[in-house]
Amino acid sequence: MAESLTIARPYAEAAFKLALEQNALPSWSDALSRLAVVAGTDVAHDLIGNPQVSSSQVAAVVADAAGQLAAEQKNFVQVLADNERLSVLSEISALFDELRNGHEGVLDAQIDSAYPLDERQVADIVATLKQKYGKQVKATVHVEADLIGGVSIRIGDEVIDASVRGKLAQMAGALKL
Repeated sequence: MAESLTIARPYAEAAFKLALEQNALPSWSDALSRLAVVAGTDVAHDLIGNPQVSSSQVAAVVADAAGQLAAEQKNFVQVLADNERLSVLSEISALFDELRNGHEGVLDAQIDSAYPLDERQVADIVATLKQKYGKQVKATVHVEADLIGGVSIRIGDEVIDASVRGKLAQMAGALKL
């Protein structure tokens, strides 16, 4: 994984720079996300690295399957194919989104909840995080039943654990002292 990120980083940075110059960050983010999904399919895995299929053919198939792409985005796919880097499109997309969020002052928050949260609950959590960090927050919610109750929030390397599982783990640690 670390090697994939190392390989993907210069491509993500180049795409970000180009998207920034074109004032097209949302378009590039969407395109890279779609391309990452396509590149992650079994069909794409079979094509990528197949010596019987040229890099131009692979790039064309991946670009066509991803839907409408701008000329620069198609060229980017061709560069990735020529350099045998289509397999790291998922990492490129994630790194691009990190760069975009940093540029726009947005934090990505992963909210794990024991139960499904309604829109009001998510909005309350986002408002609290926005107040705490002073930045816009983009939240992704996942239901994780083994939390027992409450939520666990991950923003970058920081974890705010307000789950029952987390509280039980804290109590168990305190009792062992």
